[in-house]
Amino acid sequence: MDMTTLDSWQISLDPRFDIFMPIGLVTMMLAVALALKVEDFAFLRRYPARFAGAAATQIIGLPLMTLILVHILNPLPSIAFGMIVVACCPGGSTSNFLTHLARGNTALSVSLTATSSLAAALVTPISILFWSNLYAPAAGIVNAVEIEAGPFILGMGALLALPIAAGMTFAHYHPVWAARIRPVFMVAALAIIIVLVASGVARNPQIFMATGLVVLAIAVGHNALAFLLGYGVGRALGFDDSSRRAMTFEVGIQNAGLGLMIVIAVFGGAGGAVAMTGTWSIWHLVSGLTLAGAFRAWDGRKARAALKAAE
Repeated sequence: MDMTTLDSWQISLDPRFDIFMPIGLVTMMLAVALALKVEDFAFLRRYPARFAGAAATQIIGLPLMTLILVHILNPLPSIAFGMIVVACCPGGSTSNFLTHLARGNTALSVSLTATSSLAAALVTPISILFWSNLYAPAAGIVNAVEIEAGPFILGMGALLALPIAAGMTFAHYHPVWAARIRPVFMVAALAIIIVLVASGVARNPQIFMATGLVVLAIAVGHNALAFLLGYGVGRALGFDDSSRRAMTFEVGIQNAGLGLMIVIAVFGGAGGAVAMTGTWSIWHLVSGLTLAGAFRAWDGRKARAALKAAE
């Protein structure tokens, strides 16, 4: 299959898996919400101006950078749309783990993840439509499925908001039980994503064989620039090194699994968009772990140099 025909292909899933789409979205947001607590927003209360700048980088900065990138690279429309969808998704709890692993400011990381997750119900659907419409080829993907902005925003917003509200409420009144059942929801959400990807690959092998290295190369570059954006803005905001590390992971690690489900469930499974969001959801884990290891190695090197200088 020629790459140029990728936009006309749609990922088709086994009809038996259609029920997994809304269940997967709800399960994923419940897994996130069960970990959210009021105290997670402590950094916002202590440093409102800096926090606002950090949150704006996630919500506006990354999509804006992505818009510039697609104008420069001029990828296939469906691939560009997939990049925009990823950039419009909230951060994931994986960024909190990676920030901790990299000896970053975990409090800032958790506050940013909590804020982006809470805002996702409104921000994600609006952002997808807004930024896509600023790039004509991606707008064509949206227009092809004849989506009406109002119903899409309300429907997607409700689908994301209800489990977030339910999860946070349950976690507030039953914190012990929330901590116990959250891993179950996380595993269930991951399993649903794996089933969807496996089903898509099995029924559409030609799409994934055709995209291969091209999509991977774009995803790697896009992800690297997202990491650099987070670190650079953190530095511009005057954050210390640990907070800059938190910013790096908060901007560079996106809930691409959510983006994958949205592309399949709402936008007809556009071939390049599915390939991009699916590749991102795997690659950012590899790059995130590698970067966290690099930060730790750098700390170790500085510690050894300090000890040697003190001798």
